[in-house]
Amino acid sequence: MAPSAMTRGNQWTKSLSDAQPVPYWLDDPGRPRPEPALTGAETCDLLVVGGGYSGLWTALIAKERDPGRDVVLVEGREVGWAASGRNGGFCAASLTHGLANGLARWPDEIGKLEELGARNLDEIEAAVARYSLDCDFERSGEIDVATEPHQAAELREWYQELERRGLAEGIEFLDTGAVREQVDSPTFLAGLHDRRGVAMLHPAKLAWGLKRACVELGVRVYEHTPALALKPYGAGMVVRTPYGSVRARRVALGTNIFPNLVKRVRPFTVPVYDYALMTEPLTAEQLASVGWKNRQGLGDSANQFHYFRLSADNRVLWGGYDAIYPYGGRVRAEYDDRPETYAKLAEHFFTCFPQLEGVRFSHAWGGAIDTCSRFSAFFGSAHHGKVAYAAGYTGLGVGATRFGAEVMLDLLAGERTERTELEMVRRKPLPFPPEPFAWTGIALTKWSLARADTHGGRRNLWLKAMDRLGLGFDS
Repeated sequence: MAPSAMTRGNQWTKSLSDAQPVPYWLDDPGRPRPEPALTGAETCDLLVVGGGYSGLWTALIAKERDPGRDVVLVEGREVGWAASGRNGGFCAASLTHGLANGLARWPDEIGKLEELGARNLDEIEAAVARYSLDCDFERSGEIDVATEPHQAAELREWYQELERRGLAEGIEFLDTGAVREQVDSPTFLAGLHDRRGVAMLHPAKLAWGLKRACVELGVRVYEHTPALALKPYGAGMVVRTPYGSVRARRVALGTNIFPNLVKRVRPFTVPVYDYALMTEPLTAEQLASVGWKNRQGLGDSANQFHYFRLSADNRVLWGGYDAIYPYGGRVRAEYDDRPETYAKLAEHFFTCFPQLEGVRFSHAWGGAIDTCSRFSAFFGSAHHGKVAYAAGYTGLGVGATRFGAEVMLDLLAGERTERTELEMVRRKPLPFPPEPFAWTGIALTKWSLARADTHGGRRNLWLKAMDRLGLGFDS
């Protein structure tokens, strides 16, 4: 390594010397105390399993639909401790993991899916106001940026495609000067600005606020209460917990990456570990050097992409790029910390924003994303309609989980709605194969995606085959 490169590498590593290996969002003195664990036997109309966004929205909307419904929610650890408290805080209108994925998979439904997604984001904004959810909600939009010439050409072609299809409302193509006027990085060559389709928020505070709203509406919340088993019981179901049980007429499963209580659902998801850094607060001079006065979220257009945004106190969250699948699909606490990825992310951060040299990172963390082979949520029911589930959000669950909650409640009610009639809801993705095939396929795909990023975006034979099967994906 040349001395200059070594010096820069040491500088990037030095920026991490004070970083705490905990999620910034959860490292909050205002973090609420957990509710007591369940002991003994409970009965209810609806049992919600999981205290992340999926479960919280389900419990809240169930009470909104029917205030007299008796609802219990159980969470294995603490509300919001997993993906719901570790993500980047991008709350997108898209229900399909982006318009391109939705258009490729459900072209005949894309208009309805976009309409439902926009309505869903509006409903989240309304709930934030209605329940006074102190979660730093900002409807600031997002810019997809190109950092390579082929990406700039692809963004322009995609924008032209959206215009032809009548899907470009609220979206603007930005050339190099226009994108750097919004946020100044020497790596930015072009951008696609979605002005209204994404909000920024504090993800843990959203979860904590939803818990408070649920409790105020009469939901009985039990934390440190893992659901161990699900079985039929008379006309309903029973869920066993370490110190008790819950009998319920209906059960909604919002466990996402954790093993589903309906075992046949488990092959449809795998965990992919994602990592993020958070800087110390930027000074006024540092923030001015970057611009970013409109506070949009950003993501670059590579297959192995970064996502980045400003927090309410002007820290920069910088995450993504590495997507790590552990052999066997295991979810373990030790995977939440990965120093080699943090070093790589720090290098990429200062390449993007060299004017921020000297900024230090205060937090570094990771967590598991539940992904499925179509990269957007799937839904279903079991036990003759008495159990419903939603999973597979693949990193865009901050917003889409509210829609998933509506779907689960529709399924449990046995209702035909505009949601349950969607092909997206009626059909499931392909399951992942058993090991070692899952690990081999995912590793080969990741290698191929990285290669495409360095070869002008050209997809090799493996990626083309995955595309034909509907399995082509990015990180």
